[in-house]
Amino acid sequence: MKSQITNAFADFFCEYETPRQVLVRNSRVGVVCRLIQLGVLAYIIGWVFIYEKGYQSTDTAVSSVFTKMKGVGYTSVNGSERIWDVADYVFPPQGDSSFVVMTNYIITEGQTLGKCPELKGKNNCSSDADCEGGNLKRTGHGQMTGVCVNTTKTCEVLAWCPVEDDHVIPNPPLLMSAENYTLFIKNSVTFPLFDVTRSNLVDGIDGAYISKCLFDPKDAPLCPIFKLGDIVRLSGFDFETIARVGGAIGIVVDWTCNFDAAERHCKPEYKFHGLYGNPQEKDKTRASVGYNFRYAKHYIEDKIQKRTLLKVFGIRLDIIVQSLARKFDIIPTLTAIGSGVGIFGVATVVCDLMLLYLLPKREFYKNMKFKHTDSHVPQDSELLDLDTSVYSTLEANARPIQRA
Repeated sequence: MKSQITNAFADFFCEYETPRQVLVRNSRVGVVCRLIQLGVLAYIIGWVFIYEKGYQSTDTAVSSVFTKMKGVGYTSVNGSERIWDVADYVFPPQGDSSFVVMTNYIITEGQTLGKCPELKGKNNCSSDADCEGGNLKRTGHGQMTGVCVNTTKTCEVLAWCPVEDDHVIPNPPLLMSAENYTLFIKNSVTFPLFDVTRSNLVDGIDGAYISKCLFDPKDAPLCPIFKLGDIVRLSGFDFETIARVGGAIGIVVDWTCNFDAAERHCKPEYKFHGLYGNPQEKDKTRASVGYNFRYAKHYIEDKIQKRTLLKVFGIRLDIIVQSLARKFDIIPTLTAIGSGVGIFGVATVVCDLMLLYLLPKREFYKNMKFKHTDSHVPQDSELLDLDTSVYSTLEANARPIQRA
């Protein structure tokens, strides 16, 4: 028993098994094999390592964004002059990464709670029977009182009066001066995996430079001060069109960094994209073109609560931070190499299929590749008889040795 265990131990640890290989001299199979191997090699080197950079680990950043608008606008509507500053035309208050800059508006001043006729086209009527008291229409301005106003032929409503008339949008936009407003973007990103923190105020971007620079894709690509008119133009919009009915623009701050090089080479790239509701599209049947919302300012006058309602048309700006950092790492490198080596087995599979099933001499190749044995296991006596038979055959066929 001890000797059997020793022999099994020796057989397991002291022997090495390797598969038998058959060398096939066939030009077609050889060419196919080498072409597949070259394709796999090109994939590993070109795609995995060069394009996808499979030898590096990746990380995305934790980001914070701060914004600030500057500029002053002037309007004169119906003899009423007004100056608009940042506190008036930025919604919500500046500092957020997503906000709206007002470029046009419809104002309804001195509204009070009361009863007044609805706008034409909202709740038209010919008699009181057409106005259901207490009914609220989704597109209306208030609750119906059940009275049909003869002068306007519309239902009377309980609402903020006079009701807003937004049928005519000012053209040209009232705040065309918004084209010269400037936007300052301050962005900081941290890559936790690599313990690296970067800011868009990179080396050389100091207070003196910021005070005089203005972003330009070629001349000043790192300047964090953007002119609103340039943002609109770079996103593919026409400023007057988008200022009239509003629109949305995405400003992408792209951090694509390779930390195999010095960290100072990690710098942002700014990209501009027009988002939903493009007012320049020729398809006039498309719904919800542009961007607008309503904003009310409440006040008390002669002990009566009043409000000024503004329907604001503006440019919505969304600051989007996009990041991807890479650095050499032995783990993904070995993983990429291992997976690539495994893919080389495709050549063997394809060539075996050709040899065994497609070529004219496939039966010959099958006999060369596979060894067949009977499922019957001979007993010891049968093995002895087989050995005796083989010995007798060899002895009978042996030639006698002739002595000199």
